[in-house]
Amino acid sequence: MSDGRVVLTTLGHLEKAEQLARALVERRLAACVNIIGPIRSIYRWQGAIEDQQEYLLIIKTTSERAADLDCAFAELHPYDLPEHVELSIEGGSAAYLEWLSAQVSAEKQSRPDRWGMASNCQ
Repeated sequence: MSDGRVVLTTLGHLEKAEQLARALVERRLAACVNIIGPIRSIYRWQGAIEDQQEYLLIIKTTSERAADLDCAFAELHPYDLPEHVELSIEGGSAAYLEWLSAQVSAEKQSRPDRWGMASNCQ
């Protein structure tokens, strides 16, 4: 059993995907983020069927840090309702999972949010 998590989200522009991925790693919310795409997403949004090009982010983190992603997404993600799907890592390379945990285990620091209020998002 592992504490590792894979979190999925999508963004409509490569530049925004790169910015979000870098911010999550810099803030130690993710050990690694893979950007895949472009992909094609077909979904229902506000009563209409959408057919859009997006970029899929595969975010590797821990259960504790995955819980902090909602806060980071609220601050950084351009979508009104960002995808945040969390999958538990049930196995894998012990050495990789130890590395993953070490990359996101730095002590959390409070940082101001977009309104200047203290936030625990990293």
